[in-house]
Amino acid sequence: MTQPAVVLIGADKGGVGKTTVARTLLDYLARHQIRTRAFDTEHPRGTLKRFYPNVTDVVDINDVPDQMRIFDTVNSTDAAVSLIDVRSGLLSPTLRALHNIGFIEAAKKGEITFVVFHILGPSIASLDEIAETANSLRDAKYFMVKNFINDSHYFGWDGATHGSYFKKVPDAAMVEIPKLVERATEQVEVASVPFASFIANKNQSGDPASYSFVLRGYVRHWLDNVWAEYDRTGLLDILGARQAPREPAGKARPVIKVAETTPDRVIKIAETTPDRSPGSDGVSTPRG
Repeated sequence: MTQPAVVLIGADKGGVGKTTVARTLLDYLARHQIRTRAFDTEHPRGTLKRFYPNVTDVVDINDVPDQMRIFDTVNSTDAAVSLIDVRSGLLSPTLRALHNIGFIEAAKKGEITFVVFHILGPSIASLDEIAETANSLRDAKYFMVKNFINDSHYFGWDGATHGSYFKKVPDAAMVEIPKLVERATEQVEVASVPFASFIANKNQSGDPASYSFVLRGYVRHWLDNVWAEYDRTGLLDILGARQAPREPAGKARPVIKVAETTPDRVIKIAETTPDRSPGSDGVSTPRG
């Protein structure tokens, strides 16, 4: 990657599934072998950290030392992406703080790639959120996300209303996260593992698990659809990390390091395949 990237995921209301989106992004970046560190601002307990304990730190985004811990190290960490799961209700205040400390200006100058995933709520109030968020973004890449995983039913916009708000961020991209079968969602929550680990039938320690074959199939299909949305919007190109075409979510590949520098900060997200390597057609073929 040509420069470090900061990916902010947030909303100005709770219950819209922002941490679910953060989890799909961590799996997506790991699949592309992009080293990522994550910050969970649900201080002090944390939610994202429960699924990604080895790559996630819980921070208080309102605390100046924790802000320094995140943003003063963007250029010095070996992680190419710093992903921040912003606590509900703190998206707009966080963006204003980043503007005040000069972070938005640094992004404008091309020193940092700044990406915002704004998880929209199902009510008309989200339009006002878009307007307020747009005032702080400037040169950040803005993704507006409709997350249907909580069975949300989104409002409709008439043309005039749509135009009055969306023209404020003309380069914004819309991402839709489909609904996942409720039983599958519950089982991944109980397992407390990344979606990719659940698909690969691995527990948090990377050992074989006994998850339902059927539910793993539903999660695999759902995650492939989510990743297709990220591919469609050119997320890897935005992050400066375009690599070979990705394999499907269920495709096993080697364990990869996704964040931080020490050997123990490694998360296993899929089965390893020590005796196989990808062929030119994207299908694994035996070595030798």
